[in-house]
Amino acid sequence: MSDNLQEQLYQRIREGLLAGRFQPGQALKIRDLAAQWGTSPMPVRAALQRLVAEGALEGEQQRSVRVPSMTRERYENIFQVRLALEGLAVELATPRLSSDELELLRDCVRRMDVAIEQRQVQAYLDANSQFHLRLYGACGNPVLVRSIESLWLQIGPFFNRLFTGADLSLRLNDFHEDAFAAIEAGDAKAARHAMEQDLVYFARFLLNLLELEQAR
Repeated sequence: MSDNLQEQLYQRIREGLLAGRFQPGQALKIRDLAAQWGTSPMPVRAALQRLVAEGALEGEQQRSVRVPSMTRERYENIFQVRLALEGLAVELATPRLSSDELELLRDCVRRMDVAIEQRQVQAYLDANSQFHLRLYGACGNPVLVRSIESLWLQIGPFFNRLFTGADLSLRLNDFHEDAFAAIEAGDAKAARHAMEQDLVYFARFLLNLLELEQAR
């Protein structure tokens, strides 16, 4: 039961990091989280320690951990690796997707469109992370998937840190639509190209926002 609870807490925190529900620099205190979730500190501590070991969180004194801060250099280093790995994952996944998986991806694209229209940042980030990670998960290479998810755990909080509803541009979904159209057509190379274009555009978009924030 304790192991099951620890796994549930680990997955809850992990999903929050992937979807950008935590902020860079945010402290996560074990006792606060235990009280919030109505459990003892032990399974919370174990779940957080797993994420520290994965590089998603940083250990601190006084029984807390922290979401790592993001710098331009760190983001660019992560982005270079993401571009190579995620493009490969899309190319491998395209011929393997089932009809149910295609329908889920189509729904993610639709939800992102709605979120952009309604200026709902977290709804956009939730659908965005689901689109990317479910697509990559179909690539058939578990080593590749684990590597990508490790990188997403480090950058997810950065997305939420910078976005406001006013920043949601219609172009943020253009490349998802292009990628999905190529995936539906079974064109793995075109799907990879569209996803790489998405990553490049999104990186420039976030780095511009980071520069504006630092200037302020």
